[in-house]
Amino acid sequence: MKKKAKKKPIKKIKKKSVPKKLKKAVKKIVKKVTRAKTKPTVIKKKPKIVSPTLAYIPAENEVSLGVVEDYFGHIGVLALTIKENLNLGDTIHVRGHTTDLTKKVDSMQMNHAAVQNAKKGDSIGIKVTDKCRKGDKVFRVG
Repeated sequence: MKKKAKKKPIKKIKKKSVPKKLKKAVKKIVKKVTRAKTKPTVIKKKPKIVSPTLAYIPAENEVSLGVVEDYFGHIGVLALTIKENLNLGDTIHVRGHTTDLTKKVDSMQMNHAAVQNAKKGDSIGIKVTDKCRKGDKVFRVG
């Protein structure tokens, strides 16, 4: 039988002294790295710019009548208080974010009664063919 060789104990390696310059350099690097990780990122928001295509400029022959106060989809009627006189047979132009409707006024009502003409300040309902939205601008084409 062979005898097992005895393992020699491992000698502990002595720590060699690190030069002071190297220690300082390492500390600087560590500081830079930790600062970079903890520094909050600032996201600057760009200001909103209103596109010139969204702002509608009425034509010279258009007179502002007012703004759509309500729209009744089941009967297709828009309600508004007018700023100028309006007669049956006049042409109106309704303009909004998604609305662009030009129509001849065939039916106009005030307090559920049909009228031929309306004066400045009257609240009226006008029958239209397309959907309109609250806030759409109404013009008389003339």
